[in-house]
Amino acid sequence: MAFSREIKLQKKTISCKHPTLFIAEIASNFNGSLSKAKDLIYGAKEAGADIAKFQHYTADTLVSDKGFKKLKKNSSHQKKWKKSVFETYKQASLNNEWTQELKKTCDEAKIIFMTSAYSFDLIDSVNKFVPAFKIGSGEITWLDQLKHVAKKKKPIFLATGASSIKEVIDAVNIIKKYNNDIVLMQCNTNYTNKIKNLDYLNLSVIKTYQSIFPNILTGLSDHTQNDEAVLAAVSMGARLIERHFTKSTKLNGPDHSFSTDIKSFKKLVKKTRQLENMLGDGIKKIEENEQETVIVQRRGLYANKKIKKAEIISKKHIVLLRPCLKDGISANLISKIIGKKALQDIEEGDILKEKFFSS
Repeated sequence: MAFSREIKLQKKTISCKHPTLFIAEIASNFNGSLSKAKDLIYGAKEAGADIAKFQHYTADTLVSDKGFKKLKKNSSHQKKWKKSVFETYKQASLNNEWTQELKKTCDEAKIIFMTSAYSFDLIDSVNKFVPAFKIGSGEITWLDQLKHVAKKKKPIFLATGASSIKEVIDAVNIIKKYNNDIVLMQCNTNYTNKIKNLDYLNLSVIKTYQSIFPNILTGLSDHTQNDEAVLAAVSMGARLIERHFTKSTKLNGPDHSFSTDIKSFKKLVKKTRQLENMLGDGIKKIEENEQETVIVQRRGLYANKKIKKAEIISKKHIVLLRPCLKDGISANLISKIIGKKALQDIEEGDILKEKFFSS
């Protein structure tokens, strides 16, 4: 990736030249408790996340009780919910009055506070507390909301699960009318945590986004528990990774089962940092740990026979052998001494040096 787009997020930077940022998506995993929400913030920091993210919604501005009841049965991951979709969202919703306290806790934990707000009023309410907005996949066709968020002139992380490329392009074009600081996040919005879901991650879309939108940063909003998926995304240039986060995947609640716990999240971050070190900066050079092997593995010029002073050098006088000593002549410079006169006697087997020959 050659583009130089950078997005500043408090003391962090999202760019191709900086370490990947991690979002710990706490969502509703605080189970209705402010103290648990605050505890999860510190847990996210311990796990190595850069951002602790919540979701601001109310059931009545997010879902239609009648609409879901007309479906007659819950689908996908919602099949396991014991209550109706409306009641589950109502119970899982975050008390907006906690927002300032959650932001304060994030500041104390030295982690960035963020949230996804799912109504115009909530977007306006949380605006003063967040350095950027995350827009969930389900909002991608609500163009008026995208415009409303974009006008806040803050970075936008746009998840693109369950959407067509046309819908993504339309969404990006709406946002770009007001704001160019976008991270486009590939996402698969199946939350069942089935192994088969890995077949549908379609991580190559990250490359597609980079091609279509050459000056937009990319990321992955991941709903699996598969580290290799994240590592593959990072190797493709994703610089923002979002994972649902919990203290325990065995807790009751709509999101815990497909979330990542502290130990696993920490392991994922560590693996990613190792990968980033392995990927390097893309500049081909003799690496620091190759300074010795570049000498012992490369061929230098040696005397194939005794060379007398004033003798004219030809290929018959030279053999190319390892090592190429620092003061010797490298194999690729053989033409520099062919046809030159020896200024001294040179014994068979001696390394050849430029100072042995006429200029």
